[in-house]
Amino acid sequence: MSHKIPIEVRNLVMERIKVDGINANCAATEAGLSPKTVYGWLAKETHKSGVSWAEHNKLKRENKQLKEIIGHITLGMQQTKKN
Repeated sequence: MSHKIPIEVRNLVMERIKVDGINANCAATEAGLSPKTVYGWLAKETHKSGVSWAEHNKLKRENKQLKEIIGHITLGMQQTKKN
């Protein structure tokens, strides 16, 4: 028998996925929910926006990695100019 999950719990789980970048299984386990429930929420969100949160988080990670690479290259160029 299913039960109504409080909106606060849903919001917390979705925030952990969207902001913190954890996967749906981990977020569901932390909240004591079925991963199927969380994946259902994500599917509804994806349908609204057209972009899955998994893809969004992947792009955020790639963007961060690229910025770190650019920072290292820039730092190396600045050190070379000083010498």
